[in-house]
Amino acid sequence: MRRKLMNCFIFIIIAVMCVNMSGCIFNKKSEKASADQQPLVINLEGGDWGYPTPYGHYQRGPGIFKMQLLFDSLLQRGEEGLIPWLAEQWEVSSDGKEYIFTLREDVKWHDGQNLTAEDVKFSFSYFAVHPPVFDKLQEGKGNLVAAIEVVDEHTVKIVVETANATVLERLGAMRIIPEHIWAKVDDPKKFNTPEAVIGCGPYVLKAYDREQGAYRFEAFSDYWGPQPRVDVIQFVPVSDGILAFDQGEIDLTSVSPDLLAKYEDKKEFALKRNPAFWGYRLIFNMEKRPEFKEKSLRQAIAYAVDQDELVEKVARGAARPASAGYLPVDHIWFNHEAKQYGYYPERAKELLEGKEYAFTLLTGNNNAELRIAELLKISLGTVGLKVQVKSVDMKTRDAAVKNKEYEMVLYGHGGWGNDADLLRSLYAREEGVGCSPSADGIPGYTNVRINELCQRQLREMNPERRKELVMELQAVIAEEIPQLPLYNTTGYIVYRPEKYDGWRYMFDHHEVTHNKLSYLEFK
Repeated sequence: MRRKLMNCFIFIIIAVMCVNMSGCIFNKKSEKASADQQPLVINLEGGDWGYPTPYGHYQRGPGIFKMQLLFDSLLQRGEEGLIPWLAEQWEVSSDGKEYIFTLREDVKWHDGQNLTAEDVKFSFSYFAVHPPVFDKLQEGKGNLVAAIEVVDEHTVKIVVETANATVLERLGAMRIIPEHIWAKVDDPKKFNTPEAVIGCGPYVLKAYDREQGAYRFEAFSDYWGPQPRVDVIQFVPVSDGILAFDQGEIDLTSVSPDLLAKYEDKKEFALKRNPAFWGYRLIFNMEKRPEFKEKSLRQAIAYAVDQDELVEKVARGAARPASAGYLPVDHIWFNHEAKQYGYYPERAKELLEGKEYAFTLLTGNNNAELRIAELLKISLGTVGLKVQVKSVDMKTRDAAVKNKEYEMVLYGHGGWGNDADLLRSLYAREEGVGCSPSADGIPGYTNVRINELCQRQLREMNPERRKELVMELQAVIAEEIPQLPLYNTTGYIVYRPEKYDGWRYMFDHHEVTHNKLSYLEFK
């Protein structure tokens, strides 16, 4: 028996996590601004993150969010949970395998054509054959979706092979693309014409300069949803974020703790502290260096690393030591009782029993990562672990991680606040369900108990029982320490509220500029 999720708050909590449906209130189209009103232009720090199509953007957050300004999804991540978006309501079968989405009837593509259920069906079918960069549909070696059917012009039914607690969020996160454009595209990765960026999102792409890392997005005048508050979003090249902000070249920037006093208690500035959903981890490649399969070695490394020193000397206090169980302290299901190692070099030496090792540590070439790598080299060296640091540019390092071409790698990224099923992609390895081929996973590592708990939490639809499983999973991971989480950044942003004050966070993400709702008339 199906039940309306719009009228059933409990099921939404079961299907994803703490979803607050009251967060879906927004203003429909407001009256057009008067002719003499100047458009609001927000300038942000630039950088090339690829052509913002589902296939052309770079895989990290800045690339994903630029694409999402152009392309909408069935659901949207709000400040407290998932909210209706292109789908204004939905139903789920009692066995959790059928999802019926009712679409809004007033949605237009940027070229003026109407969005229909056929576009939704086409998008999911196309993604199954051509997985996009941001792919939530991967299930093992296959696709989450078993079948998709158009019920009528504004209703679509999606059937999945197996019910699990993450399905609604994963279906809701996929971008919808226009069939009348993409149906003729055989190689989406090479599709980079102006047609490729026609979506139904709140902004249209007006300019992109790959060499300069510059973008210009303008509000879509026929947008179905909350009226854009910001008329133009520009990403401009700058050499120094703070200097560019002080000179008025950009309207928001990150600020380190030692510079907070410059902006505190001054009415022309406002500060926000980011949640700890971005962080660094040290990944061990057990395929290239089987020594890492020894738990005593991994635990010795954990005891030899001074997380507080990294927070103080690299993040300058704007971070928190990461949990050995991975989920950060700001996560809604963080396990406060999971084992934490602390800095005990003598205990590290005891575990090593006089053995000496030599490893190469791969890292990016920015200042923070180089500093972390040097501190790791020093601290590990004091207990008999020799480390050679090899630094490369970020894209080369990310490619090496994907291709498992490293011994140890320092890897920093966001997403630590996502649904707890992220632990499965990071730590589980089962027959036919290997770790994600991207940056996730620990090459050569498997643990029967971790695999079992990952599957049980995935299939558990009761939120309280699922939470208990996730707590136990974190405890096992912390004891096993298959990789070493280092720290999670908090950091601050500064902006001028008189210019614009609409910045807001998503419930699971650390960056306000990545949130589509930051630019819209949303309540």
